Amino acid sequence: MTHIPPARGSTDVSLSAEEWLARLFSPDSGAHDSEVFERWRGADPEHAAAYAEAERIHRNAALLSTDPLLRAATRAARRDTAHQSSPPQRHMWLLAAGIAACLLLTIALVRHSGVNAGKEQHYANAVGLPQTLRLADGTLLRLDAESAVTVRLGAEQRVATLEHGRVEFTVAHDPQRPFLVRAANNTIRDIGTIFQVSRDEDGVTVGLLKGKVAVTGGSGNLQWTSELKPAQQIHIDQSGVAGTVAPLDLTAARGWTRGELAFRERRLGDLLDEMNRYSETQLRLGDPSLAGLEVSGSFHAGDQDALAKALARGWQLRVTRTAANELTLLPNDAQRHP
Repeated sequence: MTHIPPARGSTDVSLSAEEWLARLFSPDSGAHDSEVFERWRGADPEHAAAYAEAERIHRNAALLSTDPLLRAATRAARRDTAHQSSPPQRHMWLLAAGIAACLLLTIALVRHSGVNAGKEQHYANAVGLPQTLRLADGTLLRLDAESAVTVRLGAEQRVATLEHGRVEFTVAHDPQRPFLVRAANNTIRDIGTIFQVSRDEDGVTVGLLKGKVAVTGGSGNLQWTSELKPAQQIHIDQSGVAGTVAPLDLTAARGWTRGELAFRERRLGDLLDEMNRYSETQLRLGDPSLAGLEVSGSFHAGDQDALAKALARGWQLRVTRTAANELTLLPNDAQRHP
């Protein structure tokens, strides 16, 4: 169970991921709780993974809310406390214990009975740092910002459908149930691997970090299959045409899962589009001619102020705050008037 230390200046005690879930769902939760929680979740990948697991259990427990066994157990707990002659405080304690027992039973069923086996589970990450979650079969998913995936763990095969964004898959070995990823009209078959799949308006890209994958696209006589080796990638455009197998930038591929983005001679316009996915504070170009400026460097995802300062220092740009959550980049006066 993952715990957090008290925030500086906070009187809160150390909380677990499950306790954070309860606190954030509480009607009394406010902006301060959200700020402290985000600091905790971003401080350690294990925190994010623990909270994702707590959320998964919470969602799956809701599926069991109509389970007759649990409903009967809850009614029995209330009935037993109602017939007791003990003081009201003891009644409340017994009721809480009964409800807690039902909750533990729910969690046990979710974890061990296979209640979600064969059922589709949807996972999504909005603006913010990448999130890690563990599937019931032990597979790890790392969801990038603005990413969504649907997973079905069936009896004969496991299938993940990438709807949009980017996900890294560390697949748990199960020779009886192959693991497939579907993105657009393409299928990636795992052969004991760590690989990444991204899907955007330009198509689908598959990059392999470890092991082997077979990527299949097209249909009928035009169907093709390409196997990747570690440190290789392949891009398939929207029409289903695959490019040639190319080297994968391992530094960049490993970096984004830790919230570190590495860029090599990247257009400034594209770099800002990428960075803006990780923060509510948006970076804008006040002069369209800056979009083609080439930028190289490593930046922490979501740290817009640090990126703006780096661009001002290294590329002689001027930074202006144009709104509470907006920074605008402009040429400096020397660039504007040579």
